Amino acid sequence: MSHIDLKPEEVGVYAIGGLGEIGKNTYGIEYKDEIIIVDAGIKFPEDDLLGIDYVIPDYSYIVENIDRIKALVITHGHEDHIGGIPFLLKQANIPIYAGPLALALIRGKLEEHGLLRSAKLYEIHADSELTFKNLSVTFFRTTHSIPEPLGIVIHTPQGKIVCTGDFKFDFTPVGEPADLHRMAALGEDGVLCLLSDSTNAEIPTFTNSEQVVGQSIMKIIEGIQGRIIFASFASNIFRLQQATDAAVKTGRKIVVFGRSMEKAIVNGMELGYIKAPEGTFIEPSELKNYHASEILIMCTGSQGEPMAALSRIANGMHRQVQLQPGDTVIFSSSPIPGNTISVNRLINTIEEAGVDVIHGKVNNIHTSGHGGQQEQKLMLRLIKPKFFMPVHGEYRMQKVHAGLAQDVGIPKENIFILENGDVLALTKDSARRAGHFNAQDTYVDGNGIGDIGAAVLRDRHDLAEDGVVLAVATVDFKSKMILAGPDILSRGFIYMRESGQLIRESQRVLFNAIRIALKNKEATIQSVNGAIVNALRPFLYEKTEREPIIIPMVLTPDDGQAPLVTAKKGTGPKRRPKKHSNQKRKATPQK
Repeated sequence: MSHIDLKPEEVGVYAIGGLGEIGKNTYGIEYKDEIIIVDAGIKFPEDDLLGIDYVIPDYSYIVENIDRIKALVITHGHEDHIGGIPFLLKQANIPIYAGPLALALIRGKLEEHGLLRSAKLYEIHADSELTFKNLSVTFFRTTHSIPEPLGIVIHTPQGKIVCTGDFKFDFTPVGEPADLHRMAALGEDGVLCLLSDSTNAEIPTFTNSEQVVGQSIMKIIEGIQGRIIFASFASNIFRLQQATDAAVKTGRKIVVFGRSMEKAIVNGMELGYIKAPEGTFIEPSELKNYHASEILIMCTGSQGEPMAALSRIANGMHRQVQLQPGDTVIFSSSPIPGNTISVNRLINTIEEAGVDVIHGKVNNIHTSGHGGQQEQKLMLRLIKPKFFMPVHGEYRMQKVHAGLAQDVGIPKENIFILENGDVLALTKDSARRAGHFNAQDTYVDGNGIGDIGAAVLRDRHDLAEDGVVLAVATVDFKSKMILAGPDILSRGFIYMRESGQLIRESQRVLFNAIRIALKNKEATIQSVNGAIVNALRPFLYEKTEREPIIIPMVLTPDDGQAPLVTAKKGTGPKRRPKKHSNQKRKATPQK
């Protein structure tokens, strides 16, 4: 429920996603009848979100206020800032403004979702200006691990709101330098509120320059004799250019594997960010024409993703290339939180194949795109905001960032650590919390958006922990007889071949429970199902101290089957059958 009490003269600032978390950055600035949305990202699921592909914000507030929304402006082209756009546009087709590279990446996403024709896309640059009735938007260059990162300035009648986007201060960048003069000029002119990236608030130093990484990559590649497999984020165009430069200098041809990597190379070359002599990039079919020492393979999979190119190469599942003695795999990345285990597992698999691995943190071949504490303080000093709202970070990161703001002179009462959905109301002289709207997580599971709730996730955890038991019986309600069964089927609960005694005892318990239930003149499929669950659940817990999900399946001779699904802890949502089920009987839950 929304409880917002913005006064007509106040500017509202809030996060739909991006606070208390790394990912799904989506921020809003509104004044009267106009709203500007900054970014629309996704978050990758933690391990406990079983079967979930992506996490996106609840876009209800945007949908409810679609007539007021003037623009979605994009800071840069990373997934945690643009990945939610297809899901947002399916609910609210709002105009999108982004730099050339981000726009190319967005077009690719929208094309996959069949949304490109209807989308309203506009290209912007650091010197662009968007003007609306009450609000206007300008931009300034920052430095990040992808080309064209932009800070965003929303000009309101009460003052300027600055959103940094992701940033670091790299004084020897690979791409365009950050516009420090513009940032300082904003600060001198006066900034009402700053929303600043908190990701590396726990790192006390400056982040390494990308030039240092480029020198390390060159040095390492020059010293390798065999074939090189270079894994990195596809979006890190600067890193791909550095690897390309090293390949050209050492006389290597480059083969690209992984759909997102192929797109990144094409977009990078079209926009002039990746430069190489003609013939540097070759087709996979040409690999056999070159010696191992003449090849560098660029691929996705630096995060241990099971279906990415590097994982398939390591597991011998790739159709065009396999690991061979003398190979060296370079990870020019560091694990995203939650991916450490899968990355370590992948490195072990590669090294077990007798292949050398060079990893980012050990060899200075990766650096973060986010600034540490010194850079965050520099941003605060340059912008000199009256009010400060740390964003893009987990709570502890926001809290450290808030402390840094106090260190550089911003009063504690002018600093706001908020949650998604909290509204900050600003005037040129005041700031207050002005209520809250719903901004819960929405789960994307395959093609389903928002149809996976807490109850379904709870059932998935129960299935993972204790498994499922199907109790099947054929019953004639006219003669009050059990015609067949009851039979017990188990998946993930017990190994049936070695549990004959438990199965026989369970069948006796079920037989008696069904027989007693049938004695009732009003016996129905529902009542028999209830008797099955109520008898089997305590029995199995007494014998095993586990609580599997129990699915009763009562069949009748009239229609062949009339099942009802009942969750182990009371009634639950209908269960969607698995796409590749090996069950011979299909159960259709009744209402």
